Formats: sequence, C-alpha cells, structure tokens
Amino acid sequence: MAKDLIERLRRARQTGVPSGGRSFTIRRPTDLEIYEMSGKIDQRLLLTRFVVDWGSMPEMDLVPGGGPDPVPFAPELWEEWIADHPEHWDDLTAAVLDGYRRHKDALEEAAKKSVPGSAA
Repeated sequence: MAKDLIERLRRARQTGVPSGGRSFTIRRPTDLEIYEMSGKIDQRLLLTRFVVDWGSMPEMDLVPGGGPDPVPFAPELWEEWIADHPEHWDDLTAAVLDGYRRHKDALEEAAKKSVPGSAA
C-alpha cells in the first residue's frame, strides 16, 4: 500500500512538457530536493533527475538504423540521449523550475489565507 501511495504522490507532481515536437514528462522537485540542491542547481541535474518519461520515442530516433518500435523510458538511456540534444535543454529545465515556482507560490498563498486577519 505504501508503495502505491508513493507512486501516486510522485505522479501528482508530474506534468507534460512539449519540446521540439516531442512530449516529455517532468516531475516537480520536492521542497527537500530543492533544499538539498541549494546553490548547486545545474541544468544537467534538472534534466537527468526530473525528466521521467519521453512519451513514444521510437528506436530510430535514438540510434541510427533503429527500428520504428517505441523504446520504454530508462533513466540511463535518457541521460545518454539528452546529452546530445541541447534543443530540449532549456524547455525542460524551465518547466522543472517553473513547476517548483508554482508549487512554492501556492504554498505561500495558502499560508497567507490561513493567517487570522489576512485577506482571503
């Protein structure tokens, strides 16, 4: 049961991101992950840790001479592929950071509303 709940929590932090005609899924960093990265946030880390799916990626788009069948997302394979595809770097890292900013803004707004005497 705990494993199912963990997966649901993670999925709740996911969103789709279009980039260069492709569709990727990113996961918003948690507050703890941002805290752990304080001052050390870099694009490579955001790309390799928070992109969690690449939609329907055919093998031919991964390697020359590959077939038309979709290849399941695998973190190590993703890291190798994205290293040679800078056309996606900015879109994906911006989406990860924007997802965290929206989360933080929502928390701050909720905190304001819960303070007695604050405007709702």
